[in-house]
Amino acid sequence: MDIYLVGGAVRDKRLGLPVSERDWVVVGTTPEEMLKQGYTPVGKDFPVFLHPETKDEYALARTECKTSPGYTGFDTCADPDITLEQDLLRRDLTINAMAETPEGELIDPYGGLDDLENGVLRHVSPAFSEDPVRILRVARLAARFAHWGFHVAHETNALMRHMVGAGEVDHLVPERVWAELVKALAEKTPARFFDVLYGCGALAKLFPEVEALYIAADRSGHDSKDDIFPVLQAAARLSDDPAVRCAALICDTCIDTWTLDQLCERLRAPNAYRELASQAISHRDQVHAITELSASVVLDLLGALDAFRRPRRLEDFLQVCRADASAHQHNHEGRYPQAELLRQAFAAARSVDTGTLTGTGLSGPEIGQKLRTLRINAIEQLL
Repeated sequence: MDIYLVGGAVRDKRLGLPVSERDWVVVGTTPEEMLKQGYTPVGKDFPVFLHPETKDEYALARTECKTSPGYTGFDTCADPDITLEQDLLRRDLTINAMAETPEGELIDPYGGLDDLENGVLRHVSPAFSEDPVRILRVARLAARFAHWGFHVAHETNALMRHMVGAGEVDHLVPERVWAELVKALAEKTPARFFDVLYGCGALAKLFPEVEALYIAADRSGHDSKDDIFPVLQAAARLSDDPAVRCAALICDTCIDTWTLDQLCERLRAPNAYRELASQAISHRDQVHAITELSASVVLDLLGALDAFRRPRRLEDFLQVCRADASAHQHNHEGRYPQAELLRQAFAAARSVDTGTLTGTGLSGPEIGQKLRTLRINAIEQLL
């Protein structure tokens, strides 16, 4: 029985990146032997076990055979005679198809180290085309490593285009697409994710609202796509939160709330993402012009943002507004005083002592109106 470190951990070690998860492949053994050594089985479709102490995942070397369209139609074979090279051959990219012995010796049968040093995302074998999720993963890795100059190999892009044309992308379920989108938005250069999908034709099927930006850029004759996502790119500099970045992306698309709802329904997006994006496209212009608003309008804005119940969401919303302002030069040298002014207005409105309204003999609606008047007065004094 031989054990090898595989996948992203081997890749990231060579890049000098921290390794947070380690995956292992076990060659030359059986599930029964793994159980005897104290490993805990967790795999449903093929034998995967948790180490009794580290809880790392140990998978038996395996091969796969495509049985139907999509990413779930596979027959898996985990046999003691399957070699490490056979197991690595089924992986997506050469940079993910390297292994390491316990002594630290690199095993690289498919040229992953050369591609890693040259910044190339290249598929290992034609079996890449059997799993449409790999298109999303390639795009996500491109977003992660774009700042180092990584690019998709021409032949891999051609293969992904063939997969799109064959209808493989049509079998991706919304939950899987959404999961990969959120991961991509958290990467260092999230806009690159959409560049890769556009280049292989998958963007039209997965995110047609975003593809419209590329079509507009092509029609305008722009040679560069760098200005397609100004708000998203600004948000990526300001926040690591994928919800903030997602709302910024929606601002770039310039879609209305109805189209946003359709998009979120299609992707099964969580309500938190939908609500923040809806607030951004509906109210960011009010924040940009807050010095021109009356105190009552500012209070209505705080109410529309649900700030009194969810103050944390207000901060996320202001991050999106700041990114939008930075992208469209509403501010100066990155400053955005409008955000601080809205924070102060919120603090002033929230400082109103509701205890003074008890015992006044006012009814429920009258109390609400009186509270509104006091809050408007507090905001007026600030403005």
